[in-house]
Amino acid sequence: MKKLTDTKDSISSEVYSKIMQVQDKKEIFRKIYKEKDSAGEINKFGITTPEVLKATVTGHEAFDLYQTYGFPIEMIVELAQEQKLFVDIEDFDKESKKHQDLSRTASVGKFKGGLADAGEETAELHTATHLLLAALREVLNEEIYQKGSNITAERLRFDFNYPEKLTDEQKKQVENLVNEKIKENIPVEMEEMSKDEALKITKVSFDSSKYGDVVKVYKIGNFSTEACGGPHAKSTGELGHFKIKKEESSSAGVRRIKAILG
Repeated sequence: MKKLTDTKDSISSEVYSKIMQVQDKKEIFRKIYKEKDSAGEINKFGITTPEVLKATVTGHEAFDLYQTYGFPIEMIVELAQEQKLFVDIEDFDKESKKHQDLSRTASVGKFKGGLADAGEETAELHTATHLLLAALREVLNEEIYQKGSNITAERLRFDFNYPEKLTDEQKKQVENLVNEKIKENIPVEMEEMSKDEALKITKVSFDSSKYGDVVKVYKIGNFSTEACGGPHAKSTGELGHFKIKKEESSSAGVRRIKAILG
């Protein structure tokens, strides 16, 4: 069976766009795993059935469903059973662990990049970006990681992995959580430690090839802990009011938030 990321290339952009707009995950699953037509070659979405339609949903394919469309593994198993398909749970767990390991060594540590300057306003927005990531993890899920960041004195731009457009309620929850931490005036503390020590800390990850033997880890109370090169505000109370100005798609499976402090 082809991995789903490959099958996307065989779907016309118009049809794929329609699939992505379907909010009902059950409908998406059934469209992807639709029984082949009488021609026995392709289904209505252009996916070649000899390679797509098999009795097993591999762990890699199940993880693609989870990462791309936001399917919980329990839902994948339930829907697969309806289609008389078997899900390789053990392989899914391996794929999930592999993804976590890659994320821990490549994603979150990019905080030291993307800053236009080291000015006070930029440093405050940098600190707000750390709060934003922690809030997204609490509101959405623990598997949210940074995919890109650009921070100027006027605004922050933050890319993160998530398969769906955030609802107005989710955006409000994120805003409220960040502003709650700002009002608490939490000190921003920096601790230097070895790379091995930093990697053992929950949620901290970075590209170790870009750091020396000693890593700076910034902590904002118990809310946020990230390997980072700085600079940052001295405390969250310096930041002012946090406001999300825009939330949009950056690329497939990646969302982008633009926010300001006022």
